[in-house]
Amino acid sequence: MKVRRALLSVSDKTGIVEFAQGLARLGVELYSTGGTQKALEEAGVPVKSVSQLTGFPEILAGRVKTLHPKVAGGILARRNVPEDLAQLAEHGILPIDLVAVNLYPFAQTIAKSGVTIDEACEQIDIGGPTMVRAAAKNWRHVAVVVNPARYPEILAKLEKGSLDEDLTLALAQEAFSHTASYDMLIAGYLAKQAAPSVQYPQKLFLEYEKVCDLRYGENPHQQAAFYRETNPEPLSLAQAQQLHGKELSFNNINDANGAISLLAEFAEPTAVAVKHTNPCGVAAGKNIYEAYLAAYNADPVSIFGGIVALNRPVDAATAEELSKIFLEIVIAPEFSPEAMAILTKKKNLRLLALPALAGNEKQDFSIYSSDLKKVAGGLLLQEQDTIDLVEDKLQVVTKKAPTDAEWEELRFAWKVVKHVKSNAIVLAKDLATVGVGAGQMNRIDAARIAIAAAGEKAEGSVLASDAFFPFPDVVEEASRAGISAIIQPGGSIRDEESIKLADERGIAMVFTGIRHFKH
Repeated sequence: MKVRRALLSVSDKTGIVEFAQGLARLGVELYSTGGTQKALEEAGVPVKSVSQLTGFPEILAGRVKTLHPKVAGGILARRNVPEDLAQLAEHGILPIDLVAVNLYPFAQTIAKSGVTIDEACEQIDIGGPTMVRAAAKNWRHVAVVVNPARYPEILAKLEKGSLDEDLTLALAQEAFSHTASYDMLIAGYLAKQAAPSVQYPQKLFLEYEKVCDLRYGENPHQQAAFYRETNPEPLSLAQAQQLHGKELSFNNINDANGAISLLAEFAEPTAVAVKHTNPCGVAAGKNIYEAYLAAYNADPVSIFGGIVALNRPVDAATAEELSKIFLEIVIAPEFSPEAMAILTKKKNLRLLALPALAGNEKQDFSIYSSDLKKVAGGLLLQEQDTIDLVEDKLQVVTKKAPTDAEWEELRFAWKVVKHVKSNAIVLAKDLATVGVGAGQMNRIDAARIAIAAAGEKAEGSVLASDAFFPFPDVVEEASRAGISAIIQPGGSIRDEESIKLADERGIAMVFTGIRHFKH
């Protein structure tokens, strides 16, 4: 396909001057509008206004510039249909062979604090999508460019003579993705303005941008890719900067997300070790060095090949400890130069910097407004489970109440158990996990696994359960292990049996009134 005439009208002016200069050198006749025309003229690029093409001025303060038959007809005419060409000649319409258009910055506008709906609506492009869709529809005869990164490739092709249909079809697909994304963003924004209290609209629009293809998915025979939201929040893994190590895998990303979500529960210096999406070691300390050592000692076996997330910068002492074992990833707000020198000796260890993890207060992980689960032929949506203990719902149901020290341990264990796959049991002592039972089909097995993992450390620990006890068997196992206090939601029709046994064994038990299933 030859290009003799092009229309350039872009909001994102990245590379447009160089692109226009290249087209002009090839003898392409250029037309443009508004700010794009001004930028080209200032660069000395020969360009004509769209008004010269249409014979009609811009009106309504620039709202109407390209909505004209001489623009639409020039783009939509099929070069292999004699009747189309005859009508162009009859009406004095010039064929347009290339359209470089990207749309008004609606996303950037609504991201601004305090923007009004009227200000947002002014950034709804009308003429741009019309030209883009028209050119994409006529891709066999017109090239449409919405992505500035394509400019060098197109110039290189034109310098060799023409554009091939494989390229113009790919450009058309990009163009329709561009307008679809734009319309979804507008529809979503207006839905929130029209019905702000409606959390789940009748039609759901989701947009994600591909970050990269992955080597494979959960297993080598599965293809996979990583996508991110258009404007990911600071705590999102999509905002992390990889400082070192080989590329991330599907499982790495999934596990790291779980580590971040758990770490966000804590304000104090805390270390989280994750293996197969479940925490295997969590600990708080006076500093990040102490926190990491305690998290490591919680389960020195399971942490091997796992992911460690820290909510304080990594110093040299902590880096030395981290370097002693095989880890897949270390995530932290930052790494000191000394820490980097130590950890980068391991060429495959991924080091991720996520500044939003720093801070002395609990982070807001509710940035992900909905939790999505794909099922065959459909999609499940729910609110993120961001609730912590609700003081008014807490109820000491045994004769013995927890001591102040036990309350601190119970609150710690409750934060952790929320992030363990159901059925979940967590044992904690000295603000560190000592045993985790995850993902079991019954609660007693989860308790036995956690107690077995804790061994002697179970003596004097506290136990957290993500859901109620249907039978008193967990209390029986806790008593044998020397566990001193239990926190669980309550709500079973057989609660009295568990309460009675706890009283007999001298165990304090607290009901939260909140369940934390995680499937």
